[in-house]
Amino acid sequence: MSKVKIVFWSGTGNTAMMAGAIAEGVGAAGAEAEVLPVNEANVADLKNEKAFALGCPSMGSEVLEEMEMEPFMKALEDGIAGKQIVLFGSYGWGNQEWMRDWESRIAEAGATVVDGEGITANYVPGEDVLETLRDAGRTLASLI
Repeated sequence: MSKVKIVFWSGTGNTAMMAGAIAEGVGAAGAEAEVLPVNEANVADLKNEKAFALGCPSMGSEVLEEMEMEPFMKALEDGIAGKQIVLFGSYGWGNQEWMRDWESRIAEAGATVVDGEGITANYVPGEDVLETLRDAGRTLASLI
């Protein structure tokens, strides 16, 4: 059985916590999760998966983290058509524009964002967000 890959970048630990909640949902569904910081992930591996999760907090003026996550995403974009992707991340300011931009980018590349939108948390994710993330993990497990 394939592992559900959950790739993320986290600066303060909030997005890492969100990745962990997705992994809990994957495990609850009877599948195995592979949680990877983006600097340990392989673009080619994700291009071979049917479904996976990507997480990144809002940075700067509501963009993806620019040193690791943005280059990873650029390398991934041309190989995600037809994939199912859970997007997630935390933010501390703004109106979640970075997530809407990321959702559009995924759609333009021919992939589908699971449940139609990314999952966000303002700073530390509360229990409601964590449960939504666990649900997303269960969904991902059903898609692999």
